Amino acid sequence: MKELLRTNDPTIIAFAKALLEGEGIDCFEMDVNMSVLEGSIGIMPRRLMVRSKDHWMAVRAMTDNDIHTSE
Repeated sequence: MKELLRTNDPTIIAFAKALLEGEGIDCFEMDVNMSVLEGSIGIMPRRLMVRSKDHWMAVRAMTDNDIHTSE
């Protein structure tokens, strides 16, 4: 697994997940439960992970849609 995206904005995560799903790329959202610990004030960024073999395709999909990746 490689990190594709790290952000505090849940709308970007949702959009990125929808784009990846449309491309047939599996992804996994990490650090979701950290927001419960912090009180949902948004200081802990969430990470979106993809398989290493799909990383370059995922980066391309994000770049084509003006979403900045963790690279």
